[in-house]
Amino acid sequence: MRAAMVLKRSRKKELGWINRRRQPWSLEPLSSTFFSSSYSYILGPDLPDIWTPLAPPPLSSLNQDSTKLIPTIIDGKSIAEEIRAVISEEVRQMKDTIKKVPGLAVVLVGQRRDSETYVRNKTKACQEVGIASLLAELSEDCREEDILNAVTSFNRDPSVHGILVQLPLPKHMDEDKILTAISVEKDVDGFHPLNVGNLALRGREPLFIPCATKACIELLIRSGVELRGRNVAVIGRSKVVGLPTSLLLQRHHATVSNVHAFTKNPEDITREADVVISAAGVPNLVRRSWLKRGSIVIDVGTNPVEDPSSEHGYYLTGDVCYEEALQVVSAITPVPGGVGPVTIAMLLSNTLESAKRAYGFS
Repeated sequence: MRAAMVLKRSRKKELGWINRRRQPWSLEPLSSTFFSSSYSYILGPDLPDIWTPLAPPPLSSLNQDSTKLIPTIIDGKSIAEEIRAVISEEVRQMKDTIKKVPGLAVVLVGQRRDSETYVRNKTKACQEVGIASLLAELSEDCREEDILNAVTSFNRDPSVHGILVQLPLPKHMDEDKILTAISVEKDVDGFHPLNVGNLALRGREPLFIPCATKACIELLIRSGVELRGRNVAVIGRSKVVGLPTSLLLQRHHATVSNVHAFTKNPEDITREADVVISAAGVPNLVRRSWLKRGSIVIDVGTNPVEDPSSEHGYYLTGDVCYEEALQVVSAITPVPGGVGPVTIAMLLSNTLESAKRAYGFS
């Protein structure tokens, strides 16, 4: 007993010495703050991804190969047209058989020009395939409660089979709260925690896969790319594209590296990748020096750049410096005309699948 007490005192003395030696991050203050914030401590700080694009190196410093590559331009428009033709036929059959059609509801907050363009394209796509569309437009300074009320109304409407809230929302809104309010059975964007969680778990199936993620994999599969065992670098880790894309690639047994704004020497990682999927949202972030010769690039970036001479006052460009990439890649998606049209087609597909489940139509 005496030996045990001596050991206990000795242990206390040792711990006290350790704490004094490590005073800058001593355990002492944790008694007042640690237990109340243990989850944030374990999960790490919530820092925004702010990219600082590097200047491209001079062409003379890059490895040159005498064999000229002729890259394939992956035509998202034609692939989207094929998908939409199938959807249109299924919608027609549903209408003829049960006198019902799928319905998609969109909530648009504010007057961002790029968001208005995306919503306009989605509404037009619905009309072309016979899907009914509804739009709730709210002002930039609306209350969060107004958005939640619109979502609740669509949740209760049996003619609505898909609901999406156009992102990004104004900064004063709780985006997670609003997206979680969407019924999981109508979450055609695939952002509900249950859908994301089921995507992350092998053997489980989400009701919906996020549309841009689904588009990336669709483009690769239709281009004949074997993902199993391939090294894939995903640039960006947002819950909209980067995170779900990484999860879905793993289900295809790819070896996935995720590159983000805090990654040291990101170009060293992407240069080792057979496939690069960029969803950082930074114009011309990915330069020629980031890409391995013969790699395949899926550019999800749709970044608006001010241009008073264009129809809408801006034009869209990707994350990848397209002209530089053409010199080294074997295949690439253009912006616009690559991932974007297929993403909208995947939204229509998710809405149709939701309606088929609701009506028991096969």
